[in-house]
Amino acid sequence: MTDRFWTCRRTKERSRCWPVNAEAEPRMFTTTRWSLVLAGANADGDQQEAAEALAELCRTYWRPVFSYVCRRGYSTEDGQDITQDFFLMILKTNWLRQADQTRGRFRSLLLKSVQNFLHNVSDTRQTLKRGGGVNFVSWDAWMAEAPSQISISPRALASLAPERLFDLRWAATVVEQALTRLREECEGKGRLRLYEGLRDYLAAEHADISYANLAISLGIAETAVKKQLHNLRERYRWLLRDEVAHTVANPADVDDEIRHLCAALATAA
Repeated sequence: MTDRFWTCRRTKERSRCWPVNAEAEPRMFTTTRWSLVLAGANADGDQQEAAEALAELCRTYWRPVFSYVCRRGYSTEDGQDITQDFFLMILKTNWLRQADQTRGRFRSLLLKSVQNFLHNVSDTRQTLKRGGGVNFVSWDAWMAEAPSQISISPRALASLAPERLFDLRWAATVVEQALTRLREECEGKGRLRLYEGLRDYLAAEHADISYANLAISLGIAETAVKKQLHNLRERYRWLLRDEVAHTVANPADVDDEIRHLCAALATAA
């Protein structure tokens, strides 16, 4: 699974995840959603913009929290309530003051925060009164969603510790966000059929790719298949890096975070 969605190779020394060639990749934006959130924690920060960025991050990455809560022994219904309350607490309190702006990673801070939240979940839920009738996530819509684009081994899900499951769900969310963005870009350019035909070959250098068969199924020349697959891979890898960059405060942490998520995805194979 790791090879399918990330450009990774495992060696005896370590796992390595290659970014896009620096010359081919646009510069990473210095202002990301998480850096906006951290800036908003300061008195001089743009509070409204920071609040909107935080809400967007929470709505994107609530699934790992929900999975973590359920793995800690809560039922699906209780897990929904607790996850809802947790994010409402984040959005309504001065939670951001805990963030270390020099080493801030949204993933790490979120996990630590939900761990602390569960320690006091009875008192906290009583105070919040089950979200006060506010729904952060539309659970009915989520339950009706199509299956995840990421195929996760049931055995892996059953055996993972709560923290490792959190990281796995986080990594899967990052991948799905990047794939969704790439699909939308292709659809907007009238290339949805091309995306659907090449999607399974985006991440790794598959030795068993039959360019001739792909050319026949897509109705284009074999040389065109190779070129289009190369272009889609480059764009996909950049989108992955961009998604990760939005969750770290320091651009220098992007590669390390990608390596961490590669390792998390490897557990689902």
